[in-house]
Amino acid sequence: MEKNKIIFTFLLVIVFFHGVMMMRSTGYEGEEEQGGGGGGRERGGFMMKESRQVIKSEGGEMRVVISPRGRIIEKPMHIGFLTMEPKTLFVPQYLDSSLLIFIRQGEATLGVICKDEFGEKRLKGGDIYWIPAGSAFYLLNTGRGQRLHVICSIDPSQSLGFETFQPFYIGGGPSSVLAGFDPDTLTSALNVSRPEVQQLMTSQVRGPIVHITEHAPTMWTEFLGLRGEEKHKHLKKLLEMKQGTSQEQEYNPWWSWKNIVSSILDVAGEKNRGSGSSKCEDSYNIYDRKNDFENDYGWSKALDYDDYEPLKYSGVGVYLVNLTAGSMMAPHMNPTATEYGIVLSGSGEIQVVLPNGTSAMNMRVSPGDVFWIPRYFAFCQIASRIAPFEFVGFTTSAYKNRPQFLVGSNSLLRSLNLTSLAMAFGVDEGTMKRFIEAQREAVILPSASAAPPHEDEPERFGSDHIFT
Repeated sequence: MEKNKIIFTFLLVIVFFHGVMMMRSTGYEGEEEQGGGGGGRERGGFMMKESRQVIKSEGGEMRVVISPRGRIIEKPMHIGFLTMEPKTLFVPQYLDSSLLIFIRQGEATLGVICKDEFGEKRLKGGDIYWIPAGSAFYLLNTGRGQRLHVICSIDPSQSLGFETFQPFYIGGGPSSVLAGFDPDTLTSALNVSRPEVQQLMTSQVRGPIVHITEHAPTMWTEFLGLRGEEKHKHLKKLLEMKQGTSQEQEYNPWWSWKNIVSSILDVAGEKNRGSGSSKCEDSYNIYDRKNDFENDYGWSKALDYDDYEPLKYSGVGVYLVNLTAGSMMAPHMNPTATEYGIVLSGSGEIQVVLPNGTSAMNMRVSPGDVFWIPRYFAFCQIASRIAPFEFVGFTTSAYKNRPQFLVGSNSLLRSLNLTSLAMAFGVDEGTMKRFIEAQREAVILPSASAAPPHEDEPERFGSDHIFT
């Protein structure tokens, strides 16, 4: 057994030799010593531990887990957790960052501007939807008596440089962006009195996630009940406010005044217009997708832009994995993308190996924990013996991910010349053949002896409260 461990470790060094050379040529060397990407197993170097509560109001909250930093981060990605109470509205807004949302639990209606048109989508558990930076949207929890849980990847590449992201609220709560205009300008544009403008801009002070109740109507209850033509009647002059501004101020279609105001006019949806009549893309339900791989020990699904076209613009892929109790996702590496993962249910271990063949992390995880795996790094996930282990995640490439497995019947070792391998290890070909062919399963393996019992609670890093 000890000999096999030595052989396997040496084998990893050989497999990653080319990857290490590539990493050094791009500045990867020295990163682990500086603590930017590695870290010992005690420190949990590949756990995303730093988080910020960016929203807290009467109707819910949002927490963002900050992207790791360092030279090996090819594409930063924050992970957001949004929780909304029953019958609440996430008020109309736009962001300086793109969101790829995954409905973990509940039902919602999403109103969003797509290609200069308003669209309304009904979302349920498992649905995925991309909201580009600068595109106005709102989110309404429509589940009866049920909290809405949303997990999202946040792309800060278009951001203004804030630590997480910057929202621009169109309605009140936090101040509306409209409130920044001169009162006389708004008075003329809306064709109402100054007191009416002041009332509109100051009547909602309950935060960005607000309760919507029929028994105690609010400005948002009335807002959602308006028909499109009624909104146009009262607010159509807002569309003219920016006429005459310089071309320099209007060059970016994502941030256009037309998009912002259109969301105000139409965000509740023209009730006579079906959701399929707009130019907005449909959502994609990953739960309904057929498993890309499945055996007795679990299954996995991966979503790329060939399956869902908006991913081509987001540059992000999505995956979902479920391991039965005690099973293992075989040691493998991703040659094309960094991987970010969020534990949904169950518990297990994440093991990561550094390019020099030493252990980078061997960490127990449970619901709410967030981990990341750099491109080229070898890793595996092992479910505890207690229950199935499920995790969802995002990759930094929207192209089809082709992980290279180092162990199993589909191992890349079986593609290498047997004689050369035997010579490299100093063993005969028969011994080498038995070594690489001993495991007949592929991708997801049985591993009762390796699975952690998890009798003690692991150190907490994540946001497990969002799943309650």
